[in-house]
Amino acid sequence: MNAAPLTLYNSITRSLERFEPLDPAKGVRVYSCGPTVYSDPHLGNLRAYVFTDTLSRVLTWKGNALTHVINITDVGHLTSDADAGEDKMEAAARKQGLNAWDISRHYADVFRRNLADLNIRKPTHMPLATEYVERMIAFAAEIAPKHCYEIESGLYFDSRTVPDYGRLAGSQGDIGEGRIDPVEGKRHPQDFAIWRKTPVGETRQMEWDSPWGRGAPGWHLECSVMSSELLGLPFDIHTGGIDHREIHHVNEIAQNQAHCSCADSGAHFWMHNNFLVDRDGKMSKSKGGIATLDALVARGVHPLAYRLMCLSAHYRSELEFSPDNLGAALTRLKRLVMTVSGLKARIGDGGSVAGAYRARLDEAVADDLNTPRALPVLDELLADKKLSAEDRIATLAEFDAVLGLDLTNLTREALRVRPAEATLTAAEIDLRLADRKQARVDKDFARSDAIRDELAASGVEVMDGDPLGWDWKAAL
Repeated sequence: MNAAPLTLYNSITRSLERFEPLDPAKGVRVYSCGPTVYSDPHLGNLRAYVFTDTLSRVLTWKGNALTHVINITDVGHLTSDADAGEDKMEAAARKQGLNAWDISRHYADVFRRNLADLNIRKPTHMPLATEYVERMIAFAAEIAPKHCYEIESGLYFDSRTVPDYGRLAGSQGDIGEGRIDPVEGKRHPQDFAIWRKTPVGETRQMEWDSPWGRGAPGWHLECSVMSSELLGLPFDIHTGGIDHREIHHVNEIAQNQAHCSCADSGAHFWMHNNFLVDRDGKMSKSKGGIATLDALVARGVHPLAYRLMCLSAHYRSELEFSPDNLGAALTRLKRLVMTVSGLKARIGDGGSVAGAYRARLDEAVADDLNTPRALPVLDELLADKKLSAEDRIATLAEFDAVLGLDLTNLTREALRVRPAEATLTAAEIDLRLADRKQARVDKDFARSDAIRDELAASGVEVMDGDPLGWDWKAAL
């Protein structure tokens, strides 16, 4: 049924390539770089998981068995993506006056909840870096004789010992010395930490014994170890944000090459989503902006509106965050929910899948996950009066499987997310709106305005003349 060949953009070749599983018997194996759990996930970070969820859904849609890993970094990531600064977990623990292990557990739980709120499917594995430290030490010991050297601050990887170091970033020169902070004793600016020793006289909350002294693993090491342990080398696809393409993934590839003694990068395809751009500072925490999914919900915006906003742009394009773009996504989601609700009311028995729309969906997402091309097809499907309500709802389930908007289940009531500061329930709002409607019928405009102002004070914007007939929305 899904005849369109799947083509994906491979960052390592900078080209679109036809995707085929490396080993069909094993299915498709995907590794996605997960978050460093020292604070609430940022909306920009969460875009990466909408992208990788779309990828996993499309791979499943195309009939592939899937093994998907999203790791959780709960140790080892320095405040600089290179080898300077302090461990983000240790810094967050000290700042918040909490234990680093408690910090990691709390924010890992927040991340998992955010994924569920965005209707992102659970991966096959979601390992914690701290669960793999012993295997990281063994991995490092295996590659150390040929590829590493020890200095006072720890064990470092010699980037000159593997072929084509920096290929993923474009060239070795693209990694430029100015982008990597100097560490005393490093042989080359691009060399990176495999194991970081705890400085003499200091004690970390997270540290382990190793052949190179007590300390903690380098950030890059964990992904090589967990991907090889859970998926084997080589595997099919490695994903991450475009910011990982220049240093983190370059260093992962070097470690993979050292481990398997080959020129292979460890993954056949490397895929990267572009940034969420905040040109006007609307997301800035310091300005009271909407930087996290929880902050979005606190403003009365359903999480799936953010998912739809992400799907409205191609994953390799920058996506601008603004209240207008977010509001447009929320309005579009409302239209879809209302249309689906109307179709459900007209459903009888039976119904078949509208094959032409299914084929167009397949063609869109097979073209490097082109969700902006798929969304108008969804609009056309729901508006096509030549098809029965049964046909449209049955085909909608196919779109839901790929786009993850959950339109077959999402209701108007569920979309009415109450702002955190709201003092009225949805039922109370509806009662006040009924009172206001009667006041307008009675031409008692003073009472009508008073009710509108009362609702506004509760974080509810009355939508007079709204073409959707939505009556009210939570004020952004």
